[in-house]
Amino acid sequence: MIRFLFFLLPFSFACSLGIGDEKDPDPPFRVVGYLFSPSDWKAGLADIDWSLYTDVCLAFIQPDANGHFAPNAVYEEIVTAAHKQGANVFVSIGGGEPPEYLARLMRPENREHWVEQLAQLVRVHGFDGVDVDLENALINEDYAPFVQALSRRLKQDGKRMTAALASWNGDSISDEVLALYDWINLMSYDDTGPWNLEKPGQHAPFEMAVLDIQYYRDQRNVPVEKILLGLPFYGYGFGPGAPTNLRYRQILERYPTAYRQDSLVMPEGGVLYYNSPGLIRKKTRLARELGLGGVMVWHIQADSREEHSLSNAIRDELD
Repeated sequence: MIRFLFFLLPFSFACSLGIGDEKDPDPPFRVVGYLFSPSDWKAGLADIDWSLYTDVCLAFIQPDANGHFAPNAVYEEIVTAAHKQGANVFVSIGGGEPPEYLARLMRPENREHWVEQLAQLVRVHGFDGVDVDLENALINEDYAPFVQALSRRLKQDGKRMTAALASWNGDSISDEVLALYDWINLMSYDDTGPWNLEKPGQHAPFEMAVLDIQYYRDQRNVPVEKILLGLPFYGYGFGPGAPTNLRYRQILERYPTAYRQDSLVMPEGGVLYYNSPGLIRKKTRLARELGLGGVMVWHIQADSREEHSLSNAIRDELD
C-alpha cells in the first residue's frame, strides 16, 4: 500500500539522544501498522492499539519540491506515545500516489541533500527509521543509489530502514539492495481492483500470501525473519451495486454480518471482496508457522472498533 530546517526543541534533542526512550527489545513477532493521514496525524492517534502494534509507519511524510520537510509537533507526540509502549515509529515516504518531484530528488545532483534532510527529520523528532515505499516508476535507475545512500546515512545514527514491496516489483530490485533493509513489509494485496474491472475477484486471497512469501524466501533468499506479511483492512467491489472501495470499518457499518465471510453479493449482482477476521487470522497463523518476522497492516484507521475487528483477529491468533 506515505520541508526541513529544524529548530531544536529540548524534547527533540532528548529524543535524538535516546533520553527517555522506554522501548523494549525487538519483539519475536512484529505487528506493523501504517497510520495513514493526508493531513491530520493527531486524528489517527486514537486508533492505535498499543497493546497490539509493535511498530507504526506514518504514511506518508513527503518533502517539498526542494527535499525539505515541514516541522510538525504531532510527530513528537506520536513518538512519545509509541516509545512509552515499547513500539517504534517510522517515517514512510512515497506511497502509491507520491509527488512527481520525488523522482527528481532521487537523482545524483539532489540525492545527498534529500538523504540528509530525511536523516535530520528522523533524528530531530526521535523517529526510529525510514520506511521506503517507493513504487512503480520510482523503482528506476536512481532507486538503488538512493537506497544505498539512505542506508549509509541512517546507519550513522543507528537508525533502521525498511521497505514496502510486492512480489510484482521485486524483480526490479537487486539482492544487494534487498539486503540493506532491516525488514520488508510485503504488500500481499491488490492482485486486482477497480483499475482492472475485467478481473473481478478477491484482491488478497490466501494463495497470494503463500506465493508472495515463497518469492522472497525461496527465489530472493530473504531471511524469513525479515519478511512481514501484509494484511489488507479494506475491500474492492465489482459489478452492479457493489461499492468500489471500502475500509473494513465501512463494510461492517453497511453490512453488519459481513465478518462471517470474505465476500458479499449485492442484490443487483455485484460482489464486494475483502478479508474477513477468519482469513486475517489464517494469514497470521501462516506467518507464525513459517517463522516470518511478523505481519503488516494497511492501514490502522480502516479497522472496525467493534468485536469483529481485524485487529482482534490478529490478537486472537497471537494469544
